[in-house]
Amino acid sequence: MSELLKKEFRLAASPLSYWFLAFALMTMIPGYPILVGGFFVCLGLFQSYQNAREQNDVIYTALLPVRKTDIVRAKIGFTVLIECAAWVLCAVLTLVRMLLMSSAGVYTANAMMNANLVYLGWLAVLYGLFNVIFVRGYFKTVYKIGKPFVIFTILGFLAVAVAEVMHHLPGLAWLNSTGFDRFGGQLVFLLAGISLYLIMTGYTLNASVRSMERLDL
Repeated sequence: MSELLKKEFRLAASPLSYWFLAFALMTMIPGYPILVGGFFVCLGLFQSYQNAREQNDVIYTALLPVRKTDIVRAKIGFTVLIECAAWVLCAVLTLVRMLLMSSAGVYTANAMMNANLVYLGWLAVLYGLFNVIFVRGYFKTVYKIGKPFVIFTILGFLAVAVAEVMHHLPGLAWLNSTGFDRFGGQLVFLLAGISLYLIMTGYTLNASVRSMERLDL
């Protein structure tokens, strides 16, 4: 299993999956829907799945003395590690904003989403959507990737729109805090987002394993 995971990082992955981690820096941009940075991380992962398809990576791996289910676990493991790396980078930058820049005018007057614990919760939900829609869709055939990515794109940007609208609703302005105001509420939102990510990713893994066992490669 560990060897298959190394193969994912060294051979199957597109360089864009690594380069697009830099979009975590969008966390620092004021006046911009910063959740879009998470979408670009998913776009980088999409390039790796496309690269794997074009090179018949799954068929090549299936010819090795490995279980078909381990192919799924390795590829999803790669996906999760990239998502976690991007999320941690965003979390570090979010803490910088909340601790050192919470009173900066460009952020206090920001009409778009600010970087706080709520933002990190939404980011986890966005990655969970990518897994349950695109990754799950990929392992139904290991070839048809266009349709699931289009569906993810639509639902992903709908989630971004909801996140941007919510803090403008009456009584929910605290969702856009630049610091630790209403910390308890922010923490609940963060934990809810992480829980949804774990649920969606766990479902993706189990469902994809079942699909792979049925596929005739």
